[in-house]
Amino acid sequence: MPVASKVRQYLERASWIRKMFEEGERLKALYGPDRVFDFSLGNPMLEPPPAFREALSDILRRPVPGMHGYMSNAGYAETRRAVAEYLARETGVPLTENHIVMTCGAGGALNVALKALLDPGDEVIILAPYFVEYRFYIDNHGGVPVEVPTGPDFLPDLQALSRAIGPRTKAVILNSPNNPTGVVYGPEVLAALGKLLAAREAELGRPIFVLSDEPYARIVYDGLRTPCIFHHVRNSIIANSYSKDLSLAGERIGYLAVNPEIEDWGLLVEALVFANRVLGFVNAPALVQRAVARIQGALVDVAEYQRRRDVLYGHLTSLGFEVVKPQGAFYLFPKSPLPDDVAFVNLAREHRILVVPGSGFGRPGYFRLAYCVPMETIENSLPAFADLARAAGLG
Repeated sequence: MPVASKVRQYLERASWIRKMFEEGERLKALYGPDRVFDFSLGNPMLEPPPAFREALSDILRRPVPGMHGYMSNAGYAETRRAVAEYLARETGVPLTENHIVMTCGAGGALNVALKALLDPGDEVIILAPYFVEYRFYIDNHGGVPVEVPTGPDFLPDLQALSRAIGPRTKAVILNSPNNPTGVVYGPEVLAALGKLLAAREAELGRPIFVLSDEPYARIVYDGLRTPCIFHHVRNSIIANSYSKDLSLAGERIGYLAVNPEIEDWGLLVEALVFANRVLGFVNAPALVQRAVARIQGALVDVAEYQRRRDVLYGHLTSLGFEVVKPQGAFYLFPKSPLPDDVAFVNLAREHRILVVPGSGFGRPGYFRLAYCVPMETIENSLPAFADLARAAGLG
């Protein structure tokens, strides 16, 4: 067998999103793209803001000697400075370029952070439901994932979290706005979490780090703002990307930001830069680093995502689906009308609706829809959802 047994086991249970995407391609070939309603993949459908193309075009028109060569493994100083200055303005936290490491997206950022932090056997708490890759990222670096369920509103259950913290706990991964639920953790939630972690750190005599995974931080609705973790948790690191708020998912550009309040933060940054190199990422892409440095604060039209949320949420709830209303990101996570969420996903497929079972996110009994799709797809899907609701016994 040419494949490691562990990887083979992971392949069997980790590919729900990709499976549904591939099923969508098969069904579109059979029935036509306009008769298949694919909500499986969180791939932004909006184009990047014009400012990105203008910046990239200007860089290519006026090349700088050596701009395609190696750079500091932390990334270009001018890019890190631009990121730090933007974050400092937005949050009031005194960040400099020395607190920033440019990475290959948020996934690369999380892997770099886990490589820098974990010793073999260290535990990392993840809140269910969670982004499907977290378990694999933790395993990549010898860590042990510890799942803690959230409450019925998908907010952290602090009592359950406290019980899960033990002598090997090294970190907690937060994701707000959340994939797959769209829930935003407000300042009161983060403040309570910070107090809990500070108390447990005092008992254990060592830090517990929060890795705040924030690719959707600026995709929020109804006038909300995503609070900054640095104000509430001392030992915190932000992992972010421009995949969603600038629609640059394929460019693999992101960063890590280290809380200046962390003791020995300079040593931590050194470790992050080292991990960035030895994991093989080496550097975030050079051209895109130069481009995003020029357009800090640019954003896709978030109102387009809110419009899609409102149509789908309103329609599904009118049909009898139970849904916590998303406050950000571009996902809905309704409760499955059938006890077996996989059976429901298969039923939805019969109606040419492609969604992902909650089991894939560590929360059986639910399903995820990614509404970052053309509005036409949503509008055409509404009768199919009505038929699906009747078939599942709703209404």
